[in-house]
Amino acid sequence: MRRHVRFLALLAGLCLSPARSAAEGPDCVVLDDFSHATVGEFPAGWQPRKEAGKAIYRIAEEGGVRFLRATAVGLGIQAGRNQEWDLTKYPVLTWSWRPRVFPRGADEREAGTNDSVLAVYMIVPHSRITGPKAVKYIWSERVPEGTRLSSNMNLTQVRVLRSGAAARTDWTDEGVNVLDDFMKYFGTTTPPKPAGIAVLTDSDDTRSRAEGDYANFRACRS
Repeated sequence: MRRHVRFLALLAGLCLSPARSAAEGPDCVVLDDFSHATVGEFPAGWQPRKEAGKAIYRIAEEGGVRFLRATAVGLGIQAGRNQEWDLTKYPVLTWSWRPRVFPRGADEREAGTNDSVLAVYMIVPHSRITGPKAVKYIWSERVPEGTRLSSNMNLTQVRVLRSGAAARTDWTDEGVNVLDDFMKYFGTTTPPKPAGIAVLTDSDDTRSRAEGDYANFRACRS
């Protein structure tokens, strides 16, 4: 999993230079809703960990709504967006997602099968040597909802947000208080400053195929 640490560190490092901050609204700020993205292309404003990631993540559209579609065949490559926001004012990260094809035999509790159909990260700068800290939310086929895991020398704290299959056509809306989760998981009383968000649909450990969709990333007051 060190390959993911290096990418998150790069993304977090980008925020050490002047970065865009999300414009504040009354209830939520849009981190990315893909409404202006070009169908069939890798989304502008995002960075893949490796160039091959541009083939995994593409913009798709249904019913006039655009979203990010991920199709990973034997690959595990993150894509991230450099985006700062005030976590004390907008502590709740919201998005929509849907699993399409679960990686065959995946179980995130085991290093040899640690693939997820869907994963969303909030990234916080920490160290140029060890990399950033992150809270990672996953949709697992097997691991029970609510399970806590960790990786990357405990710098990535993982929460199984959803478990089990769902209809390929059904979107699920999520809302998690990432401020509370970060402070609880990392044992701090100081609110962090987010560097951005990232997604990962991967199937490299199971050498299989994973497909999932992401949409409508926002930071909200509640």
